[in-house]
Amino acid sequence: MLKIIQHKIILLACGTVISISTFAQQNLKLTYNKPAENWNEALPIGNGRLGAMVFGGVAQEHLQLNEETIWAGEPGNNVPKNTFDSIQKVRRLISDGQFEKAQDLTNITYPRQAPKDLNYGMPYQTMGDLFLDFKGHENFKNYGRTLDIEKAISTVSYEVNGVTFKREIFSSFADNVVVIKLSSSKKGSLNFSVNASTPHKINSIFTEKNQLVINGTSGSVDNKTGKINFKTIAVPVLKGGKLTSTKDKLEITTADEVVIYVSIATNFKKYNDLSGNPDARVSEYLNKALNKKYNDELKAHIEKYQKYFKRVSLDLGITEQAKKTTDIRIKEFGNSQDPDLVALYFQFGRYLLISSSQQGTQPANLQGIWNYQLNPAWDSKYTVNINTEMNYWPAENTNLSEMHEPLFDMIQDLSVTGKESAKEMYKARGWNMHHNTDLWRITGVVDGGFYGMWPMGGAWLTQHVWNHYLYTGDKEFLKKNYEALKGCALFYLDVLQQDPSKKYLVVSPSMSPENKYFKNVSITAGTTMDNQLVFDVFNNFINASKILNQDKNLSDKVKSALSKLPPMQIGQHAQLQEWLTDMDRTDDKHRHISHLYGLFPSGQISPLRNAELAEAAKNSMIYRGDKSTGWSMGWKVNWWARLLDGNRAFKLISDQLTPAPLETKGQSGGTYPNLLDAHPPFQIDGNFGCTSGIAEMLLQSYDGYIYLLPALPDALPNGSVKGLKARGGFEIDMDWKNSKLTKLVIKSSLGGNARIRVAKGLNLKSKTNFTSAKGSNSNEYYEVDVIKTPLKSAKAELKDFAVPETEMFDFKTEKGGVYSFEAK
Repeated sequence: MLKIIQHKIILLACGTVISISTFAQQNLKLTYNKPAENWNEALPIGNGRLGAMVFGGVAQEHLQLNEETIWAGEPGNNVPKNTFDSIQKVRRLISDGQFEKAQDLTNITYPRQAPKDLNYGMPYQTMGDLFLDFKGHENFKNYGRTLDIEKAISTVSYEVNGVTFKREIFSSFADNVVVIKLSSSKKGSLNFSVNASTPHKINSIFTEKNQLVINGTSGSVDNKTGKINFKTIAVPVLKGGKLTSTKDKLEITTADEVVIYVSIATNFKKYNDLSGNPDARVSEYLNKALNKKYNDELKAHIEKYQKYFKRVSLDLGITEQAKKTTDIRIKEFGNSQDPDLVALYFQFGRYLLISSSQQGTQPANLQGIWNYQLNPAWDSKYTVNINTEMNYWPAENTNLSEMHEPLFDMIQDLSVTGKESAKEMYKARGWNMHHNTDLWRITGVVDGGFYGMWPMGGAWLTQHVWNHYLYTGDKEFLKKNYEALKGCALFYLDVLQQDPSKKYLVVSPSMSPENKYFKNVSITAGTTMDNQLVFDVFNNFINASKILNQDKNLSDKVKSALSKLPPMQIGQHAQLQEWLTDMDRTDDKHRHISHLYGLFPSGQISPLRNAELAEAAKNSMIYRGDKSTGWSMGWKVNWWARLLDGNRAFKLISDQLTPAPLETKGQSGGTYPNLLDAHPPFQIDGNFGCTSGIAEMLLQSYDGYIYLLPALPDALPNGSVKGLKARGGFEIDMDWKNSKLTKLVIKSSLGGNARIRVAKGLNLKSKTNFTSAKGSNSNEYYEVDVIKTPLKSAKAELKDFAVPETEMFDFKTEKGGVYSFEAK
């Protein structure tokens, strides 16, 4: 039976990769046949630090520019003083069942608008805009505009009076510059001017030594004065022709080729340090880039980008739709067969994460790094009751571990600033934060009591630390981040309160994010999401302390508290309860379904381990409905994938891949012509959520095994994927045909047991010895934290949750080993 020779299968796998790669070069592009008319049609480029939206106008090219540390305000936390007594009173009111009074007191203590001596976080702000004006280019033909996400470069081409003009624009991963190359088919044809604008109140724009300079200072908001100083310089390098300048404009005449280098620097060094020198920095960035030839800069940029991007390829098949422009493909997706758009959308999410989150940069915010306003929606900051976490869901499973690092850096910062909120507001050890933070690493309540009294931000963020460890097995990383995990556990150990029945320990006061259960009351104790989060925080700490052999006594105390957390509950409508008491409404369509955190991204609910909870979670989702904000639909793709319903997950992708409405506000979701996600307005999290969801449809590794094609939809019967990651350092390549796995290659970077779950009846053959799986998985990265038996309402009528027939097998792997299988 085990006759297949290993190297032959690898060869086959390599053959597949080559075909995908060729395929990818043709199709990993967003294409358009007209310039962008507005920001939601412009194309995003970025290198983690510098972002630009490229409009591709003919008579006027427009680049809207961002630098990731241009935020309003100055260092300082936003922790309110003398509120502990109020929190104690709110706890008593909740315990006595006086919920409206508890909410009223919370709202008075933390008003909706920031008090004059406080702030609710600072906005991320645009730098401004760069314009290239081409006189006489109003009448053009053969226009094309692309974003090549395989090379991270945007191009524009068109023809005027028989001359073809081309632009190549990229934000260099090799150097801290945005590069714009302009060329034409006829020598001496480039005639244009370069000017800039910025909306910042404090600014100066001028030319100096034939360079365009924009200086500015960020905005002042609430009790903070704008103290980010920035400097932007644009430097044209000409081949032929002449460069002159006026007071605030550069003029280029009769050039053969022009390369413009743009760099931005600020005085920001760290959340509590603004001692950087923007003048010296921007000069250093530009000098480094100017010392390279353009082709060398471009080559270095592509090489660094592709180091990450090329790790994963996805081929879902191609149809005639792929020949159409991207905006038309989005418009027609619901009524056409266009599997390649799903693959493009998946890879676009990876492109955005690489472009907005690099080692040593700030984490991707609510809009990644792309924002044209001084006061964007929700300040474009870090909303940590779902949105920031969703940004990083694809980091591990789509093989972009390094992109996760800025988030860990921020968690390190917050574990310091969060000690203030823990001590001042709760008289607790450790650290905590609420539902928002910003460049300054604030940890206090934001947006008042109704939305902001949720002391769980650190609990959710630290899951990313533990998840990174499970994927990479990096013990040095775990050591470095251990104190953040420990401090988070300490906080909950100190703040947990007895619930009114005296049976459980719960977080009080808190809420189920942004939802209410009665009139305008959100405040409560022991919400299901909080219980699930604390369960994970405690287990992560217990496991980490065991691995690193530290804090045995504290670990025992945490175990004791863990045993007193409430179990999950199935309510009267056969739903997963959102609150400690059975108050869910079947007509509640709220965008947050926070109590399903336990299904995803956590792994506490598994269809194969606890079918009743899976059925209850499914009922909760059906009650809520599909259509919602972009990020909410992105989350739902992941939930349906975890429930092993690929067709429903695909329906959500289809719902998201519909044109976004023109309105700038609302909750209807959808996708803009540039493939960016709409809340509306634009929020980047939905892109990342869908990329993660597509990966979850193809591969899951949270439940003690690697599950291959767990939620493959009927719409994607044939395809191949290369480079997805599973826990324990496994990398997976798969081919499938007629909805069945045909080839599998597993690379092991850590060694250990590989436990694979596949559809039943798959006749796998390999040179590798494998056996039927028995007992629990011996691989340490696949331990499953055991949950309590759920409580069930006597009124709940549960149907049997149907799960597909599967089988599991084990095989031993060596560090660096490659293992191949073929299904006959």
